[in-house]
Amino acid sequence: MHSARQRQSAPPTGGTAAGHRAGRRRRSSRRRGRPRRRGRNLLIGLLVAAGLLGPAAYFLGGGRSDAPSGAPQPRSTHVTSTPTPTPTPSPSASRTEIDVPPTGSGTFVTAQAGGEAVGSGSRPVRYVVQVETGIDISPSQAANEIADILATPRGWTHDPDNAFQLVSAESSHDIMIRIATPATADALCWAGIQQDTGGEYNCEVPGGVVVNLKRWVKGSPTFDGPIHDYRALIINHEMGHFLGHSHVTCGGAGQLAPVMMQQIKGLHGCVANAWPYDEKGDLVTGPPV
Repeated sequence: MHSARQRQSAPPTGGTAAGHRAGRRRRSSRRRGRPRRRGRNLLIGLLVAAGLLGPAAYFLGGGRSDAPSGAPQPRSTHVTSTPTPTPTPSPSASRTEIDVPPTGSGTFVTAQAGGEAVGSGSRPVRYVVQVETGIDISPSQAANEIADILATPRGWTHDPDNAFQLVSAESSHDIMIRIATPATADALCWAGIQQDTGGEYNCEVPGGVVVNLKRWVKGSPTFDGPIHDYRALIINHEMGHFLGHSHVTCGGAGQLAPVMMQQIKGLHGCVANAWPYDEKGDLVTGPPV
């Protein structure tokens, strides 16, 4: 489907345009002398030529024309009036590139993705990834990103009892990870554990994890780091609940914040952290809440 601008710029169809031109030409011939009629015919000829050139330029330009008047475009695939250099993206630049509608369809599509088990546990936690339909998130890309998070050495696989495996929709699974709009996430969290997440938070429900799209896209004001790291915090925190870990708080000023700490509600002197284990392989924890 063409855009409104393309419809406005499209040349008139041959029969209709010719009929209108002919009507104007006959009326003009009765009012004007021959020299003016020749001049008008010459002008019409030039307009016809321009009309024929317009569609040709449309196809030569790759099927796209941004010109408001339908005039021929250069064969460049990108046209700007004042070119500007592309800035180097900051670690959090992608937080605003995806639209976050407050409500969604309430239906989900399951990623057709799978992989080998990661971790040394004898029985891997098999999980599927679902994304609410109608949002600008690729289910397969989200599934692969989550798989990378769960396979990271500082993640839950550092515990030798743990193992994880991404499976597709047709396979049996132990847990479902859903990315949903704020309103849908609220409904799922309330139905699962009667928790009011207020359009802001994620939750772990029986048999599943609910990720609020707002957090997946925008991160948290308390977390200073790349958006992928904050997504790691989301997955590690909620998967930690599934594995039996409860909330803890900051272990001391300047220390890494535990992933089982609700970091979005404040760091309390700790440093934001996305991983269950530190670089030495020690579990990052703190006093129970």
